Amino acid sequence: MTERREGLWMSGKDRERLKVLHEVRKRHITQQQAGKELGISPRWVRALLNRVKREGDRAVVHRLRGRLSNRKLPAALKQRAVGLFRQQQQAKQWHDYGPTLAAEELAAEHGLTVGKETLRQWLMEAGLWKARRARVERVHTWRARRARWGELLQWDTSEHDWLEGRSREPLYLIAMMDDASSRARARFVRHDSTEENLRLLGSYLEKHGRPLAFYTDKASLFQTTPKAAHHRDAPATQPTQIGRALSELDIEWIAAHSPQAKGRIERFFGTAQDRLVKGLRKVQARTVEEANAYLEEIYLPRWNQRFPCQPRQAGDAHRALDAGTDLASVLSRVERRTVAQDYTVRWQAAAYQIRRQDIGGGMRGAPVAIEQRLDGTVWMRWRDGRLRLQRCAVVSKPNYRPRWTPPPAVQKPDRAEARRRQIEGTRKGMEAFQRLPARPLWQILQQERG
Repeated sequence: MTERREGLWMSGKDRERLKVLHEVRKRHITQQQAGKELGISPRWVRALLNRVKREGDRAVVHRLRGRLSNRKLPAALKQRAVGLFRQQQQAKQWHDYGPTLAAEELAAEHGLTVGKETLRQWLMEAGLWKARRARVERVHTWRARRARWGELLQWDTSEHDWLEGRSREPLYLIAMMDDASSRARARFVRHDSTEENLRLLGSYLEKHGRPLAFYTDKASLFQTTPKAAHHRDAPATQPTQIGRALSELDIEWIAAHSPQAKGRIERFFGTAQDRLVKGLRKVQARTVEEANAYLEEIYLPRWNQRFPCQPRQAGDAHRALDAGTDLASVLSRVERRTVAQDYTVRWQAAAYQIRRQDIGGGMRGAPVAIEQRLDGTVWMRWRDGRLRLQRCAVVSKPNYRPRWTPPPAVQKPDRAEARRRQIEGTRKGMEAFQRLPARPLWQILQQERG
């Protein structure tokens, strides 16, 4: 709080300092006591007393007050930055950009290095941005990050209008994020299906190896809903295809009980729904291929360069795939079938034949596991091996029933034509009655009775 005295503005600290110095000049206290009260050395007290003697009360005011800072950015830079923001905003390119993202774009595309808070103040002065009150969010129990890279990965899918209506088909973003370092791996797909999630899992395993655990929600891709779980004779819950694959790879699956529990990947999606959408708009992506090209070449490298943090412990917790692991077999859809007497199995309304060289004893009537791999081929698990199956050709059976031909359609007359025919028939009947010979009525009745 400041006070004006004889045209001089002073802060509360300056008034307190001036009062203590006047007490020293009146010899009410010593310089040593004044230094303790003001938190300065006695030597500086003497220097201030000399200034007050020469300049008066103005001596206690800091001499840099009212002067421009040596770190103040040039006015031309401010004018250009605000002008570019206004121009891009009017062109509907930066109409939903905030100061943080705008500062990054100005530095990357126009070479203007401006702090986000400085740009925020400039935009507020120009009327291009309004201050917003921070929202008070519900506080959840904080969970510490895992110590090493590869100990835990968060895995989820986000559905959003990523292309802002430039494509009719919906896109889904499947992402995996390391809990210790926030490194991310993601891909756009047309369907949030088991096959697409297995493809992303396969690409991650081939590049980094097996993590210790995955952290996901309770979606039907990862967990089946137990039926009558309260009953003592209820069957055990069957794993999903992804759950089976993780079990075969010796990877632990952990279920999150709320979206806040996997908040890191939820915040990743929140940032992507802002920055990634604007980046796709800039390159005018219209297909899933163009969206994936921007995601893998531009967005993810920027994310993995700026946002990740250093894990608490050095090292890599990923485990290499075992030498005998058939990744294509593990990342497939597996279901149980029974081998028929002719060494065939049924799969999706089609018959598949076991090749003659692969037929072995005990196959007929044996329950087996059938794999449909991501490349579309069908295999059978037999003992410790995998046998590729051949789809049987569809043979059309002869039809001995006579071919039925529908009768020719009889054209029905309309109402006007039917009425005309009725009148014409009545007229002809009356004419025929009038041509009959004239006889007595009793004779006609006697003839009809006889």
